[in-house]
Amino acid sequence: MVNLDQREDKPPWLTVPVDGLSKFAPRPTGAGETFQLFRDGEPRTRASLVAATGQSRSTVAARIDALVGTGLLGPSGEADSTGGRPPATFAFRPHSRIVLGVDLGAHHARIGVTDLAGTVLTEHQQALDIADGPDAVMAWVRERGHRLIDDLGRPAADLAGIGVGVPGPVDHASGRPISPPIMPGWDGFDIAGRLGEEFRAPVVVDNDANVMALGEHRAIYPSEREMLFVKVATGIGSGIVMDGRLRHGAQGAAGDLGHLTVPGQEGVPCRCGNTGCLEAVAGVGVIAQRLREAGVGDGTVDSLLALVRSGDVTTSQQLRQSGRHIGVILANAVSLLNPARIVIGGVLAVASEQLIAGIREVVYQRSLPLATEHLVISTARAGSSAGIVGAATMVADEFLAPSAIEALITV
Repeated sequence: MVNLDQREDKPPWLTVPVDGLSKFAPRPTGAGETFQLFRDGEPRTRASLVAATGQSRSTVAARIDALVGTGLLGPSGEADSTGGRPPATFAFRPHSRIVLGVDLGAHHARIGVTDLAGTVLTEHQQALDIADGPDAVMAWVRERGHRLIDDLGRPAADLAGIGVGVPGPVDHASGRPISPPIMPGWDGFDIAGRLGEEFRAPVVVDNDANVMALGEHRAIYPSEREMLFVKVATGIGSGIVMDGRLRHGAQGAAGDLGHLTVPGQEGVPCRCGNTGCLEAVAGVGVIAQRLREAGVGDGTVDSLLALVRSGDVTTSQQLRQSGRHIGVILANAVSLLNPARIVIGGVLAVASEQLIAGIREVVYQRSLPLATEHLVISTARAGSSAGIVGAATMVADEFLAPSAIEALITV
């Protein structure tokens, strides 16, 4: 992708993608970049936009008219007058479009509808095995998605797009899962193509840890520039936020902590085909099975959570040790990335202080003092909707990008 301005000190929405444009395409009106000033939700007058952009009053007025025509901007009352007629204000209308957010885990599925600001309007969740395969899971998304949109009384034309998080590695360019260890039958499956054809809307697909990282960052820590989100579930993965932006790496594989090797655990087989992987020694399912072998619980995640809530000593010890294993890997990540905050998510992170204590113990012990001097390790706060919000945010960021706004205006 070629950008008109590639300076890294600018936020992503201030770079305007021009791929696909030609000398025969309409020249950008500038309204797309002007719109970015409204994304904070604050109402603005024409005069304030003239001051902020340095453009003439006539240019600003034309841009506002164009944006109002898209439905994304609308009148928002009047500002205080300093004499004479009070000036009109305009504000972003996030409710003008809706987004479908889908959060698929190994054994659960959540789906919801948000507005363009990430506010959840309605949602549904239920047990669903990703191992049931793409046909069964996509059928569920199709049925539930249409039902939620219909229940809100919104027409299909209001759907800006669909965001999907899946529990496995995803090729960032194509949105297809690539050799996902816990997703049999999904390798190379065209999720975006299947859902895009059904809903007649653009689809963005990413790894679930990335999606949850984005949801947690936008909802809870929007001012945090360097953050690592770690999801501890059946699989273990992370989403990396650097300079305020989610980082995917060259092919989208950045942050796959679950398949890094834990020292001293090299003999433990992992479903990916390697041995000693973090996921194979500290994943939620592994912990539950280990407890069952010790005569505690029945090996299910629900049983494990019940044991955590009851304060079972053996369970607490297992979780503490699993936290230490995770901490070993995160200590390396801290030295490499130097985040200001690590957020631990997933069902166990919220339920078990012992898991977090084990992580903190090793990270602060093994990482360089300079890297941990101000490091905060905390549990996720966005709740079960983080995946839905993150998935919807991926779509909103693309739908509201300057080039996309220009496309809406020139249609």
